[in-house]
Parts: sequence; structure tokens; C-alpha cells
Amino acid sequence: MCSATRQRRWRHRTLAVATSALAAGAFLVAAQPQAGEAAPPAVPEVADQVPQLVESGVTGGPVSVSAQAASPRSVCAAGAQWLRVRFTDLSLRGNDSVTLTGSRAGSFTLTAQHWPGKAFHTRAFEGDCVRISTALSDPASRFAIDSYQSGARPLAEATTTVAAVGDVCGSSCNQTAPLIKNMNPQALILAGDNAYDSGSLSEYKSKFDPYYGQFRSITYPTPGNHEYNTSGASGYFDYFGRQAGERGKGYYSFDVGDWHFVALNSNITHSSGSTQVTWLKNDLAASTKPCTAAYFHHPRFSRGTHGDDTGVNPFFQALYDAKADLVVVGHDHNYQRFAPSRPDGTRDDVNGVRQLLIGTGGRGYYSFDQSSAAVQEKGNTNTFGVSRLTLTATDYRSDFVPVSGRTFTDTTSGKCKKGVSSPAFSIGTSPSTVSMKPGGTASVSVTVGSSGGFASATALSVSGLPAGVTGTLSPSSVTPPANGTATATLTLTASASASGSATATVTGTSGSVSRTANVAVSVGSGGGDVFADDFETDKGWQVNAAATDTATSGKWERGDPEQTTSTYSDQIKQRGDTTSGANCLVTGRLAGSEYGANDLDGGVSSMTSPAFTVPTGGKLTFSYTLAHGDNATSADYLRLRVLDGTTPATVFEKLGSAAEVAGAWQSATADLASFAGRSVRLVVEAADAGTASLWESAIDDVRVTA
Repeated sequence: MCSATRQRRWRHRTLAVATSALAAGAFLVAAQPQAGEAAPPAVPEVADQVPQLVESGVTGGPVSVSAQAASPRSVCAAGAQWLRVRFTDLSLRGNDSVTLTGSRAGSFTLTAQHWPGKAFHTRAFEGDCVRISTALSDPASRFAIDSYQSGARPLAEATTTVAAVGDVCGSSCNQTAPLIKNMNPQALILAGDNAYDSGSLSEYKSKFDPYYGQFRSITYPTPGNHEYNTSGASGYFDYFGRQAGERGKGYYSFDVGDWHFVALNSNITHSSGSTQVTWLKNDLAASTKPCTAAYFHHPRFSRGTHGDDTGVNPFFQALYDAKADLVVVGHDHNYQRFAPSRPDGTRDDVNGVRQLLIGTGGRGYYSFDQSSAAVQEKGNTNTFGVSRLTLTATDYRSDFVPVSGRTFTDTTSGKCKKGVSSPAFSIGTSPSTVSMKPGGTASVSVTVGSSGGFASATALSVSGLPAGVTGTLSPSSVTPPANGTATATLTLTASASASGSATATVTGTSGSVSRTANVAVSVGSGGGDVFADDFETDKGWQVNAAATDTATSGKWERGDPEQTTSTYSDQIKQRGDTTSGANCLVTGRLAGSEYGANDLDGGVSSMTSPAFTVPTGGKLTFSYTLAHGDNATSADYLRLRVLDGTTPATVFEKLGSAAEVAGAWQSATADLASFAGRSVRLVVEAADAGTASLWESAIDDVRVTA
């Protein structure tokens, strides 16, 4: 098995606050000092808050916003794709409200029901600003915002990983713990019966802790019936402490990205009018998140030995009424996926809640010997494993990952019922800074990105270029696919007498809506970058652009790589870091259930860059890492080629060999002078072309300079 330690890279963004003249009693908005690239100042803790776990690569910082009057303001982070803000106080009276609107898409109105007395993070809003407007008539209404979080990649790409499993230790949780380590999740949720047979503190220490104790800081547990074989589940509450919720209750909630998670206790009173169910209804009503999941021990639906449990129907009814999306349970020692259902089991693909029964943590197996009121879509009775939940602001994907030696898997996905965003588009440029010589040319890739299903023609234009520089966009209008991207090329041409610098504006217009992106253009004798990509945003690279790739897994992708470590050589193969930022180009970024699960297999995989014009004396610099096992051969390779028209030329190559090689970031250069004045593309290739072998590779910080 492999470890997958992901590096957390926190960086500041410049915080801007839209300011107009302040009238008496208007918002007080103040940006806090920033500290370059240092870690952001710690956000002050508050006594009562809804915990917020963030997506990988999220940045943020402090801000001060408070109000007693209805004057709108905006909190902004330059270059952000989305923002969410944290309220430390929200006390609204009567029908008073606060409305948050993203500069690109998304709007939500906060009312008196939303987290009274608690600090909380809102849902994310698309764009680089969140506009805050109010409708306040009661002088006692108030609110305060103290910080923000933001992301540099589109909201649809901002994912969090949660591991989910129940019925754990058992005699075989040593097999499932490595799966969680490889997933490197932001959170681990437990669906009860965590330490057999009685959930005593000594059993937690002797059976659970040796294997699952390593995840304790990210564990969000619930108790099962076996925990209550010890009076009051005291062993459970003693072991987990505050992470288990209030002693004697054991129900609580927290947020992961744009998901709200609710941990419930199906072992104590949970009738319709009980304190717990009343709390649940209020908690669900208070949440501002677009997606909701709940987990507890006893399944509403099961074809296993324990069968359907109508006693948890009040949980299911409250979740159904609140348009929740997922329920995770255990109790039966098997895996079962049910269709989205109403509380009575009737299939409902529009408003139903999907239940995942994951009683596969390491305690025996139960067969399917009962009928169920709901529709079981998939099931298995002989495989231990853990489900990996991959979550975005609009949807989820669940992958059942089996222990080593087992082959059963299952994948399902769905949309969040309250996660639909309005159609919108964005404009991006790469590179965003261009240096040219008089008489020279340069190319800029212009990307139109879709969100919320936007798929309309977008006209492109450029303005504000330095004197003597002209710009041509090809094509001049693009139509991105829904939730995808479309790319055009801006060709800049400098006359022999051109000089000076200016910030040019690329504008995309669709109907009455316009979006812009800037390009800093300078003309002088020194030259500079003509193409640069640190892979933090999508600059338009294409996978298998020539439609000739043969790889079956581990294909090139842009993303945040997960570290893998060989159990054969104890070497790090795929690195879990990059040379800058959070992302790079990598062959199969996920760690998988074992270190060879997502390596390159089956042949060649390629990535092709946007077009750019090579300057006189052009030089390519980049960082790379490759690693392989002792079963590699010289037929395996990492290669960079320059595509001049249809003819590729290799400018860098590393071949495999019959020796273990560990992953390590290295720098490389290539002379592109022979391509001066030509419009070319870079092609990054990796191949596991001989006998199947372990092969991992990555590329970062590509730069072409004069």
C-alpha cells in the first residue's frame, strides 16, 4: 500500500473591498494587512461555530464587515474564481435579510433561521467578488463578517474527498486502514460499531487505535449499537472526546467545502418529536450549503440480515423534506447502494435521498436474506472496503474501493438538489504578461469557461494595446460546451517602430453580458516570456489532441497530485507536491488503493499546449519528475516535443531502465532557436510502451523566453 500525504499550500490573495462614500451607520469595511506569500493570519476562534473543512488549494484572509444600515458592499479577491465568507454574528429579526451575490453567478438570502448564535461559512459564490446587500428594518438586526476563503480554479473543479465506512474493528480493519491513507481525505466519517465487541475504551485503544488512530484528527464518528454495550457508550465518548459531539447525545454537524454533514445517533431516542429530530430539522434549515449528507448506524433500507429499520424513518423524513442528497449507514456487514428514495422506499429520482450502506470496515460478512422497501441498485457480501466520496459544490461521486486482493468495485454519482447555479461564463488569458521586440509577434491563449450550463456564442475582442501593436483573435467567436471551455488565439504583432507598455483588455460578450481579462504587453529590446504555465488554471492544454494515444490508465491530467510510496522499494514514486502552487501536469494524479493503481499503463499518453510564437533565441525551461520500478525498459519514456505544424521534434527525453527510480523534481532546458518566428505547440508525452511496468511522471512551471 502507499501513503498519500498531500501538501497543503496556503497563499494570500490581495484583498479588495469595494468602497463608496460611507454614510452614517453604513457598512464598515476594512482590509487587513497582507504578508506577501506568508501563511495567512489565523482566523480568530469563536465559542460556537460550525466547523468548515476546505478544499485543497483554498486561500483566504481576514476582513472586517459589519452593518446597521442597508448600504451594499463587496468583498473581493483579485483573480479568484469563487469566494465564500464567514459570519461570526448573524442576528436578524422579523423579515430582515442579508443577500449575498457572486460577481459571476450565485445568490443566497440569509434570514433569521440561518445559524442564529453561531459562526459559519456561507456557500461559495462564483466570481472574484461577493456583493453584500441588506433589507433591514429592525434596529436590533446585526451581522459581522471576519474572513473569506477563495479558490483559483473554477468552482466546479474545487473538490473535497471524504472517506466513509462503518462496522470497522473487527478483526480486519488492518486491511481497510491503508485504503483511507491512500485516499488522503479531508474527513473520515464512521457509521458506527467502530470497536468490537463492546466499544469499551480498552477496545478502542487495543483494536481501533493501532490502525485507525492515525486518522483521529480528521475523524467524525457516530456510535453503533456495539458502543452501547458499554454503559452510555462511555468508551466511545472517552476515546473521541469533543469529536463525538456532546456526551450522551452524539449528534452534531460540520461543513466540508460546500457540503453540510450531519452526524446522528440512532441508538438514542429519535422519534418524530424527540430532541434529536427537532435539532436535526433546525440544523438542516440553518445550513446555507447547497449539498447535504447525513450518516448514522442503523439503515433505513437493507437487504442484509438486519433488514429495513423503520425506526430511523424520522431521520429520513427530515432529510427528505430538506432536500438532502446522501445518507451513509452501516449495521449490516456488507455493501449496498440504493436508488434515491422517499422515506417509504418509493424510488424518487428527483427529490429522493440516496442511501449507501457501507458496513465493510472489517467485521465479518452478512448475506442478503431480507427484502427491502427500497430499490437496491448494487450490492456485495464478501468484500471489505471503504467508499471515497468526491464532492463538489454541485454534485457527488462515490467509489467503493476494495481491500487488496478483492475485485468488487462500485461507482455512482448525482447532482445536489440545491446546487444548481445560473448560466455564466468567464474569460482567461495565458500568458497574462507578454514581452515583445519591435517587429516581433507573440501569441496569447484566450479561454472562455462555462459554468451553470452556459453554452452560448461568445464574441471576443481586444483593446488597449501599446502604440504600434495590433491584435488578431482567431476565431473571433467561440461557443464553450456546457461546464467546459473553448479556446481562441490572440496573435499580437509589433511594428518595427513599436515601443512602450500597456495593459490590454480582452473582452468576451454574449448577449448583454460581458466579461474581461487583462494582458500586460510591453515592446522593447529585452524580450521576455512568450509562453508560461504553472498549471494553476486551465490554459487550454488538450489530452490526446492527435487522437493517437493508447494508454488505458494514468493518463495526463492537470491537478493536485497525491503521493504514492512503493511497498516494494519504499521509494516515493508519485510525489504529492509541485514546484509551485497546487497543480501540475501529472500522469494519473490520484493515489488509488495501492501505489500502482493509477500509474501510466497501456501505452502512450500526451498533452498538447496552446499555440505560441517562438521568439528569436527562444529557450524552454520546465520542471519534471519521473519514477519507475525495476520492471521498466528503454521503451518507456518521458518526452517533450515541439509541434511545428504537423511535424513533431523531440527536444527532451528520459528513458526507462531496469532499476528502481524514485520521484524527484528536477529542472530542464531546451533550445528552441531553430523554431524562431514560427507558431508551435508543446507536446508532453509519457509512455509505458514495453512490458507493463510502474511509471509515474509530472511536469510543472513551463516557460518559453526570448
